[in-house]
Amino acid sequence: MPTIRGTTRVFGILGRPVAHSLSPAMHNAAFRALGVDAVYVAFPVTDLEQAVAGLRALNLGGVSVTIPFKEDILDFIDEMSSDAALMGAINTVVNRDGRLWGDNTDWLGAVAALEEQTAIAKEHFLILGAGGAARAIAYGVTERGGTFTVTDLDPARARGVARDAGGEAVPLKDLPHCRAGVLINATPVGMAPDADAIPLDPNLLGRFHTVMDIVYRPLQTRLLREARARGCKTIDGLRMLIHQAEIQFQLFTGLTVPRDLMAQAAYGELAAESL
Repeated sequence: MPTIRGTTRVFGILGRPVAHSLSPAMHNAAFRALGVDAVYVAFPVTDLEQAVAGLRALNLGGVSVTIPFKEDILDFIDEMSSDAALMGAINTVVNRDGRLWGDNTDWLGAVAALEEQTAIAKEHFLILGAGGAARAIAYGVTERGGTFTVTDLDPARARGVARDAGGEAVPLKDLPHCRAGVLINATPVGMAPDADAIPLDPNLLGRFHTVMDIVYRPLQTRLLREARARGCKTIDGLRMLIHQAEIQFQLFTGLTVPRDLMAQAAYGELAAESL
């Protein structure tokens, strides 16, 4: 563990739940490797407005933002990037001399993770979920020339994502008729402790050539196992998390993380927990 001094800058992640997050492992590994006098911790938030006020009052350097606050936090910051404004979701807040600036690195993380396995341009994607992560993924897909269909238990939220990112929304009952070649689970379904849950009928998986899950605890979700059994290429939830964290770290510090450093920290943390 690094030595904590009076000069140590504090960064963190706001969410609920947040104890499971691998972001502290990744960012603290990067701080150590680059000799940055900083620490990154998890903040389980019960009141977002008060949490943001605390961020200001304590002069934190910045925070990551996760479930369920990526959309709500727009109401409490001073300014944001044009990307974040278009998405309607923020996953990164940087304290710039007392002004809180929001951005979204999720869409770049999603694009990078997808491009490791499949092309995006001219591909059609089915996105399960309509929260902040889904908004970022939909934005990234359209920015890279793809198209998407989105569905959610809340049809109004799905229609909002489709409207804002230029896709289509369908009810869950119409999934068997979706023409997508890539499936992305942007919901928490399948996250531990409910690791046997799956967000759609596994018999539908054979119609996709690639399946991505943003859940990373467990790393190999039931969705990914069922998809591989049907011949699909799969993308685990850490890929998007790692890619977005590398960009986030640069926003926090102005420094570039050595390639694969955060990946080693994240996968190593999961491996250590399984011992």
